[in-house]
Amino acid sequence: MTAATYQYVDLPDASVVTTRALLTARENITDTVAARAMMCIHGGAGFGKTLAVNTCLRGLEPGEDVRKITFRARPTARAVRYELFTALDLPGEPPRHPSEFDRLLKTALAERPRTFLVDEAQWLNGEAFEYFRYLWDEPSPQLAIIFVGGAGCHTVLRREPMLSSRVFIWQQFTRLTPDEVLEVIPLFHPVWADADPEDITFADSHAAHGNFRAWAQLTAHTRTALARTGRPRVDQELLRWAFSRLA
Repeated sequence: MTAATYQYVDLPDASVVTTRALLTARENITDTVAARAMMCIHGGAGFGKTLAVNTCLRGLEPGEDVRKITFRARPTARAVRYELFTALDLPGEPPRHPSEFDRLLKTALAERPRTFLVDEAQWLNGEAFEYFRYLWDEPSPQLAIIFVGGAGCHTVLRREPMLSSRVFIWQQFTRLTPDEVLEVIPLFHPVWADADPEDITFADSHAAHGNFRAWAQLTAHTRTALARTGRPRVDQELLRWAFSRLA
């Protein structure tokens, strides 16, 4: 489904850290897939949702057939059909008529159990969400669906009672707390392994703010600063230089 790493930037030596949110996601995803149900993982940008979900789903492969779908604009039901056609690697040309297209997809989905990861789900509107519900409601397909998206994903889903009432598990990703930062960041990258906890707290309060994507960016700049200055470890002067690169 995905590569072995899912970091936001190319960050040598970075590790996927087992945060509380990732452990919860692993349990929730396992239960959702076992129940052939739907779940929604939502939260702010950069909080580690996609990385956590990709990591958890990769742990289910190859026994579970996982297909990833990502939307970058607000799709119609027609666009969703075409994305599913591509994700399922179906042969030939996509059917022209909706009813024929629906039959083809339902037949393909009935072949074996599958899990769809629908990433960037905040771009989905009511029509698109309703189409996923339409497929999931069919008795033949053994389909699990993991919706992952920003706050807009949760808002739109909650507006659709026919769909939201079918969501098996809701999980919200939030910022790392200051205590979690001190626990997790030294494990995230060797740059922070021997850093003074006060410097890690300084970096979080001035730049990263408990956001994992921001920590990845900051780590990349800090790594560059260490290489250029030859300093053996992080200090606040070096961190201020890294902050200057962050808007």
